[in-house]
Amino acid sequence: MMNIKAFTLVSAVERELLMGDKERINIECVECCGRNLYVGTNDCFLYHFLLEEKALPAGTAAFTATRQLHRHLGFRKPVNELRAASALNRLLVLCDNCITLVDMLNLEPVPSGARIKGATAFALNENPVSADPFCVEVCILSVKRRTVQVFLVYEDRVQIVKELSTPEQPLAVAVDGHFLCLALTTQYIILNYSTGLSQDLFPYCSEEKRPIVKRIGRQEFLLAGPGGLGMFATVAGISQRAPVHWAENVIGAAVCFPYVIALDDEFITVHSMLDQQQKQTLPFKEGHILQDFEGRVIVATSKGVYILVPLPLEKQIQDLLANRRVEEALVLAKGARRNIPKEKFQVMYRRILQQAGFIQFAQLQFLEAKELFRSGQLDVRELISLYPFLLPTSSSFTRSHPPLHEYADLNQLTQGDQEKMAKCKRFLMSYLNEVRSTEVANGYKEDIDTALLKLYAEADHDSLLDLLVTENFCLLTDSAAWLEKHKKYFALGLLYHYNNQDAAALQLWVNIVNGDIQDSTRSDLYEYIVDFLTYCLDQELVWTYADWVLQRSEEVGVQVFTKRPWDEQQKNSFNPDDIISCLKKYPKALVKYLEHLVIDRRLQKEEYHTHLAVLYLEEVLQQRAAAASQGSEPSDTQTKLRHLLQKSDLYRVHFLIERIQGAGLPMESAILHGKLGEHGKALHILVHELGDFSAAEDYCLWGSEGQDAPCRRHLFHTLLAMYLHAGPAAHELTVAAVDLLNRHATEFDATQVLQLLPGSWSVQLLCPFLTGAMRDSIHARRTTQVAVGLARSENLIYTYNKMKLKGSAIWLSDQKLCQLCQNPFGEPVFVRYPNGGLVHTHCATNRHTTPSSPSPGTRT
Repeated sequence: MMNIKAFTLVSAVERELLMGDKERINIECVECCGRNLYVGTNDCFLYHFLLEEKALPAGTAAFTATRQLHRHLGFRKPVNELRAASALNRLLVLCDNCITLVDMLNLEPVPSGARIKGATAFALNENPVSADPFCVEVCILSVKRRTVQVFLVYEDRVQIVKELSTPEQPLAVAVDGHFLCLALTTQYIILNYSTGLSQDLFPYCSEEKRPIVKRIGRQEFLLAGPGGLGMFATVAGISQRAPVHWAENVIGAAVCFPYVIALDDEFITVHSMLDQQQKQTLPFKEGHILQDFEGRVIVATSKGVYILVPLPLEKQIQDLLANRRVEEALVLAKGARRNIPKEKFQVMYRRILQQAGFIQFAQLQFLEAKELFRSGQLDVRELISLYPFLLPTSSSFTRSHPPLHEYADLNQLTQGDQEKMAKCKRFLMSYLNEVRSTEVANGYKEDIDTALLKLYAEADHDSLLDLLVTENFCLLTDSAAWLEKHKKYFALGLLYHYNNQDAAALQLWVNIVNGDIQDSTRSDLYEYIVDFLTYCLDQELVWTYADWVLQRSEEVGVQVFTKRPWDEQQKNSFNPDDIISCLKKYPKALVKYLEHLVIDRRLQKEEYHTHLAVLYLEEVLQQRAAAASQGSEPSDTQTKLRHLLQKSDLYRVHFLIERIQGAGLPMESAILHGKLGEHGKALHILVHELGDFSAAEDYCLWGSEGQDAPCRRHLFHTLLAMYLHAGPAAHELTVAAVDLLNRHATEFDATQVLQLLPGSWSVQLLCPFLTGAMRDSIHARRTTQVAVGLARSENLIYTYNKMKLKGSAIWLSDQKLCQLCQNPFGEPVFVRYPNGGLVHTHCATNRHTTPSSPSPGTRT
C-alpha cells in the first residue's frame, strides 16, 4: 500500500526549554488542555507551557511553547500520570500512588489537601453518569489486590462511589458511562460497575507485551490484542470494525478520526479505521508517550514533546486522487462526513466523486466512471467539453474552476490513440443516451441532444434516426451543418421535419432519389416520401410533389391519395373531383383511385362508378385487340369489370350497353341486360351464345340477391324453360336441365316442374331433385305446423286470461269515476284494465292514440 501524508510531526517543546543542561531529567507524562500543555518529569516536577499555533501554507502548522510555571510536588518519585479537569480548573496528578488535585494555573495543591491514596493508575470518565457539571468521575486501579474504585472528584474534595473486585490484577483501565474496560493479567474484560456484571473479551499475555486500553468513542474501546492486532470492542463485547495490524511491540495508541496511530520503538504508524490499511509511517525513536487530547495527538520522548499535525482531509483526498488512488480517496471522503458540516460535506463529496469519475474515465474504466458521474451529479457538459466541437457554438458553458481534471481535450487524454478515442466516444454516446431523459439533463437538453446527434452522425450509428424521429432538443443550426458535413442528408431531412420545415425536408429527399446528392441510408426512400406525403397536413406541399411521385410510379404514387385518412379527404383541397382531375394524365393511378372510391370507400356516386366501368372496359378492349386468341381466360381487368357490373347499381347501364355492342363481350352484355330486368335476354346470351351453363346458374343466384323467394324462383324457372324448350335433340341442354334441377331442388316449385318435364325422363334421373323437393316440402309443412301450434297455444293463454277476467262481477255506479278523466260514467259501457281500473270507452281510445296520456294499466 502506498503511503499518504496524513500527519506531519512538529516539535512543540524542545529539550533546552524543558530541562536546560540537566541531563538526568526525563519526561514521564504529558497533558494538553486547549493551549495549556503540562509535563510531568522523573524528578517530581510539573511544568506548564502555553502553546501558540501558527498555520502554514502547506496545510500544516508550527508550534511555539512558552514556559509559564514549574513546581515541585514534594515527592521523590516520578510524576506518573496527568489528567486535566477543565470544568474544575484542576489537574489530577498521580505520583507515588497518590492522586493530588492541583490548580491548573498556579500548580498549587488545593488548600483542602484533597487527594486519593493507593492508586497505581487512573482514567477519567469522558461519558459521565453524574449530571453534576462541577465534578468528574475517576476510576482508579487500587494498590489493593484485584480492586477497582470509582470516585467523584470535586473542586476541593473527593468522594468514593464504588469499589469492585476483579478476577485478576488490573493493569490498565478506560471508562465510558457505567462500563469499565480493564486489562487484567491474562485477558481484557468489560465490567459494568453499576450492576457488577462482566463480559470477557479476549485473552492476552501481559508478561509478553504492554496492555493498551483506549476509549475511542461512545461505548467503544481500542485494545492491543494478540498477534500485533489493534482490536476494537464495544461495551456489548463485540467488534464492529475489522482490526488493524500493528507491530508486536506497540507502546501506545491514539485515535484521530479516521486514523488509528500507534507508537513502537522506532516508528509512528498510521492506519485507517475505514479500510484498516496502513497509510503512513513516521520514523520516531525513543518515543514512549502517545496520547490524543481533544483531537490533538502528542508524542514524546524522554527529552522532548512533539505534536502530530493532521493535514486537512480535503488535501489528503486530493493527494490520493492525484496519485490515482480513487478507492482510498472515496473511502476517506465518506469517513470525513462526521467531521464536516453537512452542506459543506455534500458539496465537497460531489466534487470528489466527479474528480474520481474523470480519473476512471481517463483509465477507460467506463462503468466505474459512469457510476461516479451519476453519484456526483456531474454537469454532463464537463464531459462533453472534452470532445472537440461537440458542444453547440451557442453554448455558454465554462468548465469548473478549479478544474475537475488535467486534460485539455480528448486528444490529450488519449494521446492521439484512435482506438481509445473511439472507445471514449462510444461511452459518451451510451452515457448521454441514458441521462438525456433524466433530471441530469434539466437546463441543458439542447447541449446534450446536439452532442449526441454529432456523435451518432460521425459514427454512422443507427440510433441517429431514432433520435430525430422522437422528441429531441437538437439545435437546428449546429446540427444541420454537422449532418451536411457527414453527408447524412436523409437525417437532415428528418431534422428539418422536426423543426416544421417540411418543404426543405422533402426537397432534400427528392434530390437523393433523383441522384443529385448521395445518401444510402434508405433504399426505399421513394416509398418513404409517398408515405410522408400521405400523412402531410400541408395541402399545398402535397400538390407540389404529387406529379413527381406519380411520374416515378403511378401505382405507388397514387397512395398519396388512396391511403390518406378519410377525414382529410373531406377538405376541399383533397376532394375526389380535384384528385381525379390531377390523375387524368396517369391512367393507372386513375383506375387505382377510382377503385379506392368505389370499392374501398363505397361512395354512392354514379359518375365514379360509371367512370371506373368505362376505364375497365377500355382496358379490356385494348387487351382483346392485342391478344392473339379470343378464347383465352378472362383477364384480371375483365374479372374486375364483371364484378363491378354485378355488384354496383349506380353506373349508367344504357351508356355501357351502347359501348359494349359489337365488342364481343357476351358475358358483360348479359350482366347489363340483367341490370335492366331483361332476364330472358341475359339468360339467352349465357345459354345459347356462350353455352356457359354454370354462368347461367350463377346469374340466377346473383341476379336475385336481395330479392324475395318468388323472384329467385322465377329466374330458375325461366332458365329451366329455356333448357327444355330447345327440344330433345339438344342433348347438352337436357343434361344442363337435369343438373340444374338436381343441384337447386329447393329453388323450384316441384308441382310446376313435374308438369314441364318430358314423360320419357326416369325417376332415377331426377332422384336428387325429387328427394330435395320432398325434404323441402316436408320441412315447410312441419315448420308451418309448429307455427300453428304456437299460435294456438298463445291464443289459448289469452282465452284463459279473458275468462278469468269475466269470472268476477264488476260493480258500476254513478259514484264510480273514470280513472283517466275523473268523470262519472253516464252509461253502463266501459273498459276494464287488468289492475281493476275502469275507464270510459272514448278515454281508452284516446289513450291508445295518445301514448303520453296517463295509463291505469299496461294491458286492456
